[in-house]
Amino acid sequence: MAITYLKRGKPEADRARDDLATRSAVEAILQDIEANGDAAVRALSEKFDGYSPAAFRLTQAEIDALIAQLTPREIEDIRFAQEQVRNFARAQLASIRDIEVETLPGVILGHRNIPVQSVGCYVPGGKFPMVASAHMSVATASVAGVPRIIAATPPFKGKPNPAVIAAMHFGGAHEIYVLGGIQAIAAMALGTETIAPVDMLVGPGNAYVAEAKRQLFGRVGIDLFAGPTETMVIADDTVDGELCATDLLGQAEHGYNSPAVLLTNSRKLAEATMAEIDRLLTILPTADTASRSWQDFGEVIVCDTHEEMLQVANDIASEHVQVMTDRDDWYLAHMHSYGALFLGPRTNVANGDKVIGTNHTLPTKKAGRYTGGLWVGKFIKTHSYQRILTDEAAAMIGAYGSRLCILEGFVGHAEQCNIRVRRYGKRNVPYGAAAE
Repeated sequence: MAITYLKRGKPEADRARDDLATRSAVEAILQDIEANGDAAVRALSEKFDGYSPAAFRLTQAEIDALIAQLTPREIEDIRFAQEQVRNFARAQLASIRDIEVETLPGVILGHRNIPVQSVGCYVPGGKFPMVASAHMSVATASVAGVPRIIAATPPFKGKPNPAVIAAMHFGGAHEIYVLGGIQAIAAMALGTETIAPVDMLVGPGNAYVAEAKRQLFGRVGIDLFAGPTETMVIADDTVDGELCATDLLGQAEHGYNSPAVLLTNSRKLAEATMAEIDRLLTILPTADTASRSWQDFGEVIVCDTHEEMLQVANDIASEHVQVMTDRDDWYLAHMHSYGALFLGPRTNVANGDKVIGTNHTLPTKKAGRYTGGLWVGKFIKTHSYQRILTDEAAAMIGAYGSRLCILEGFVGHAEQCNIRVRRYGKRNVPYGAAAE
């Protein structure tokens, strides 16, 4: 096997130190908010966002006034994108069915799919107003039938962003808060004097938001660990350096710690892509962010074969994987660890981020090994139930159950079964006989 790194990102040890510092900062802030509620939330909002309104929750009049600042074209574009997300979510929901089966004569087993009852949707927006994130969380939760959907987003340049608020409102949010970062996550999860807590948190965010969700998991549910954006381009010589460089930098501009990886079996393409990245960074308006991200977290990996590329790709388990090769369907069939695939040169990650209809809240930091991204099913809980209809079934299952309970030493459990054998069996059975 020949795998060559033409460029490596920040060493894993350095990344681990960064994670440890983030973890400690988040833990202290969560304790402060749990102890001091609204006062802590307001102090943190003032500190990090310079924002301290009379109330963080927007009134309907404030929402209407913000939406009125948008042009008809902007409103139409938001609604179009949101409808694509809803359409795909509806199709996914249709695939989730309640079931009820008779597994033995008189024995009925089933499950019901029930929406989570309250969800907090975080929409990032401190650096860039992430309008699309509102579609992905709020609109999808609405399709799932969640009865209470609250949404929080940080102020943008000191005030609510009209487009983000419009997307939250059109998506179906019942409560909208202009509140960002750890303070928003904690307020929604733990509750304060003015914000009732939710059952589940969803939505992407920076490293601090992702860590807050991680620490709160268990007290509330979460969708997944969706931290800083990751992207991978898998390419061969069927495409050129300009296309690869554009797709890499298009995601590197998200933040200073957004990994972008080129994986190729063409050294010529690798070198051309690196040269093109250098050129684009001289003209890209977001080059300050993208260049730092590329410097610290960009990687270029050259392999000999597609099989090697597949192995490396599955090991890295990137959030976004753009595949542009002569065998895209082969990668679709064999990739097993990733957030979402973008197949062929005609598509791109930005389509998935903004408009095409698949959800852009995806697993990062190798979480694609054990979970997919946010989808309508994340808002659904599947609960089983059982029913026994006949005396014969009650006695038969009871006899098996009793013996298996005794096998484990649970006499009280066994008696739950035995009493059914005695009451529903065809003859009176003395205590303990079902376990014989």
